[in-house]
Amino acid sequence: MGGFFVGHGTQKLFGWFGGNGLDATAAHFESLGLRPGRRHALAAGTAEAGGGALIALGAATPLAASVLTATMLTAINRVHLKNGPWASKGGYEYNVVLIAAALALAETGPGSPSVDAARGDRMHGPGWALGALALGAAGAVGAHLAAGAAPASEAGFSSPAPSASSASSESPSAPASDGAPEAEEASLTE
Repeated sequence: MGGFFVGHGTQKLFGWFGGNGLDATAAHFESLGLRPGRRHALAAGTAEAGGGALIALGAATPLAASVLTATMLTAINRVHLKNGPWASKGGYEYNVVLIAAALALAETGPGSPSVDAARGDRMHGPGWALGALALGAAGAVGAHLAAGAAPASEAGFSSPAPSASSASSESPSAPASDGAPEAEEASLTE
């Protein structure tokens, strides 16, 4: 899971792994009402790449779960909610599964082959999972409020319009119907 989030974040930030990069992602986020688009694209790409790296390493697992939860909740809000629950219809089913997986890791801990275990950290359990969920929800609300308070376009920001494939999907790098993090991050990456 961590590796996929790293890939998804770097698609947004750098255009790696077939992604469209920061400018196209920012333009797409603007079209989703996530203004300023560049700031939201940077935040989403960094959260996904950084949170994914932490999950992959088993480091600061509750923090990683919270930032990934925030991006998935934002994707649900901006892209998937209107489509209902089923991923086959572009819905939020897959995003919820990713949130559940991240929170399950916050509850159980990353296991013995991890940075957290090597450091002797005991930052896991139901309280840590609930804290990660609460922090993730607060992050998603913050992104929503920031987008609503921003002007229609970022001063001095110009980027190419999103491609036809990204305009039809939740994410500039993923098809709309797959419900994958790319789609959700289009709304986060958005």
